[in-house]
Amino acid sequence: MLTEQRHKIILEKLKQNGIVKVNDLVNLLNTSESTIRRDLTYLENINVLKRIHGGATIPKGRLIEPTYNEKQIQNVDQKRKIAKFAASYIEEGDCIYLDAGTSTFEMIQYINKKSLIVVTNGLNHINAIIENNINGYILGGKVKNSTKAVIGCDALKSIEKFRFDKCFLGINGIHLKYGFTTPDSEEAILKENAIKHSGQSYILADESKFGEVSFVKVGNLDQASIITNCKIENYEKYIQKTKVKVVTD
Repeated sequence: MLTEQRHKIILEKLKQNGIVKVNDLVNLLNTSESTIRRDLTYLENINVLKRIHGGATIPKGRLIEPTYNEKQIQNVDQKRKIAKFAASYIEEGDCIYLDAGTSTFEMIQYINKKSLIVVTNGLNHINAIIENNINGYILGGKVKNSTKAVIGCDALKSIEKFRFDKCFLGINGIHLKYGFTTPDSEEAILKENAIKHSGQSYILADESKFGEVSFVKVGNLDQASIITNCKIENYEKYIQKTKVKVVTD
C-alpha cells in the first residue's frame, strides 16, 4: 500500500473515532509497527494529529470544545470502564457532585447506592438520576446548548450552597505544568468550586486528555485525583503531582 493511502486511511479512522491505536492500525493496514509509527510522526509534524501513548488523537485548539453529542460517541468503551471504576468510590450516605460531562453521565448507570444525594449541572444527567431512583438536585442557571450544561452566575450561587463528600468531573486538558483546563470560563469556575466544596475530588479522563491545554485553568494537579484507563506517558512525573488511579478490568 502506498504511503499516501495509509495516511488517508489513518486520518479517516481518526475522524470516525477521535483516537487511533498503533496495534489496530498495524492489523488494519497489514504493515509493521515501525511503519505506522513513522506515519504518525509525519502526520503529527504537519499538525493533523497528536501522538499519544500507543496511538494518536485529534489536535485540539484551546478554545475548541466538542458538543455533548460529539463527545457521546468518542471513546465510548474507555469512558464506560472509567465511569464504572469511578462509581465504585461512591459510598452509602454520600453527597456527591457530577458535572455535565459524558464520562460522568456514564457513571449513573453504575451507581448502586440508594442512600445518597447527587447534585449536577447536567441536563441529561438529572433525567438519568431520577430514572435510577436517586435523590437528585440540578443547579439553576443559564443552559449552554452545546454541552447541555447549566452554567452562569446563578449556577455558581447554587453550587456555593452545597458541601460534597466527593465530586466527579470531566476535563479537556491535563498538563504537568498547566494543570486541569477547559475551554469555557463559566464551566471552569463551576468545576473549580465543586473541587473547593468537596472532601475528595476526582477527574475522569481517557488518554486523549493528557498533555492537552485548554483556555481556562480549573485547578492544579494536586487538587484532584485522576481516574484513567491507561498508563500514561510521563506517568512517574504525574504521580509526583497527584494521585493517578488506573482502571483495572
